[in-house]
Amino acid sequence: MKEQNLVWYASFGSNINVDRFLCYIRGGKPELSNDTERGCRDATLPRNEKPFVMNHQLYFAKEAARWNGGGVGFIAGEEDDSYETYSNMYLITREQFLDVVAQENGLDEFEMDFEEVMEKGSEKVQESWYGNILYLGDEDGYPVFTFTSPYPIAPDEVKKPSVEYLSTIIGGLKKGVGLSDDEIVAYFMEVPGVKDEFSEEALRAVVADV
Repeated sequence: MKEQNLVWYASFGSNINVDRFLCYIRGGKPELSNDTERGCRDATLPRNEKPFVMNHQLYFAKEAARWNGGGVGFIAGEEDDSYETYSNMYLITREQFLDVVAQENGLDEFEMDFEEVMEKGSEKVQESWYGNILYLGDEDGYPVFTFTSPYPIAPDEVKKPSVEYLSTIIGGLKKGVGLSDDEIVAYFMEVPGVKDEFSEEALRAVVADV
C-alpha cells in the first residue's frame, strides 16, 4: 500500500551525495563541509533513492561559508528541455522534507502547503537562498519536489565552487547517478561557475581524485 505522506526530494547540489544528504536526516558533520547539521525530527532513513534528470539549467552562485566561501548549486526556476541536470532523489516524509528545507535555509522550522505548490508548479515561500519550492511531477506515484533561489541569479552572483563542494557532488554523480569520469567532466564544462573557472585539465584532476 502506498504511503500518502511520502514525497521525493530531488537534489542537484551537494545532497546528490547520499552521505552528505544523510547528515540532514540523522544530523552530523558532512565530510569536507564546515558545518554540522542538526538533522530531522524524524531520523528514519529514506525509503528509496534513485537517479533523476531535471530539465532546468544548473549553475553555481553566491558564497557559502560552509563550503569555504565558494559558490553553491542552484537551478533556474523555469523548465527548459535544452538542459539536463542530474539529480539523486530520496523518498522521505513530508515532515522530513520541511526539515531539510529549514536546514538548507538556516531556519529553525519551515512550513508550506504541498498541494498548493503542486497546483502552481512552484511557489516562492521564503526570502532565502533556497526559498523557491518546485514541483517536478510524479515518480512511482509520489510527487517530486526540489528547491532553488526565489529570484533569477544575476551574472555577478555566479561564483566558482570550492573543490570541496564540487568533490561532494562528483561523489554523488559517480555513486548515485553512475556517471563516468569523462561524462562528469563534459557535464560540468557546460555549467556556469565551472566552465569559465576551471580548465578541463584542472577539472579532470578534481574528478579523478574523488
